[in-house]
Amino acid sequence: MERGDDRQDLAEDLHGLDPDDPEVREFVAHRRRMREPHAKATVEGMLRGVDDFAQSVNRAEGRRRAFAVAVVVLMLFGVALTVWNAVGFMLGTFLG
Repeated sequence: MERGDDRQDLAEDLHGLDPDDPEVREFVAHRRRMREPHAKATVEGMLRGVDDFAQSVNRAEGRRRAFAVAVVVLMLFGVALTVWNAVGFMLGTFLG
């Protein structure tokens, strides 16, 4: 994130806020992400979504962070279960 871009966004959209405040900088970055078009049907778009989710989880606190961590653990459990079933199916097909 370029500092000059942040100051320009602040001058245009957020007049009167401190450009060196970390919360204001995050809000400016959020506004920029909302304005940028994202093609979510591509691998890059999906990875960008995962990156945005990971960054928001890192900023979260309390119950929101615990819920996000629980969602990630459930997703990883689902992936592990799917891989386990696929490996079992392949072994059963080729060895059985």
